Amino acid sequence: MDPEDLLPVGEVAGRSGVAVSALHYYEQLGLIASQRTSGIQRRYPRHMIRRVSLVVVAKRLGIPLSDVADVFATLPMVAVPSVRDWRRLSRRWHDQLEEKKLEIERLQRELTGCIGCGCLSTKACYLVNPDDALAREGAGPRRVAR
Repeated sequence: MDPEDLLPVGEVAGRSGVAVSALHYYEQLGLIASQRTSGIQRRYPRHMIRRVSLVVVAKRLGIPLSDVADVFATLPMVAVPSVRDWRRLSRRWHDQLEEKKLEIERLQRELTGCIGCGCLSTKACYLVNPDDALAREGAGPRRVAR
């Protein structure tokens, strides 16, 4: 099998577990690319399956497709990415995942403390917002850091 082999959209969908419509959407976003046959049918280089798989994993981790696009911008689209290309992408994604992990841990501490404390005290509760003073800072939870 050659990574440059061209596969029909249905085969890529079947191999990746992603709907054909999702592949078309990922292509519109510039995450993957296809070539057209003389009959205007999409054909994807086999190496696009790896890109699609990474999109699926990123979505499971809650990484926005715009972030995936930023990371994928460092990969060649028309050629098979090299080992060096994948290592560079891996390092960049590692940093983003570490940030996300720290954010989740902070949120877990805040929510566990808030929900589990049972204080029901307007004097001690970190989330109390007397007279809605935080409204002028904007909508949403202002004290639970994003």
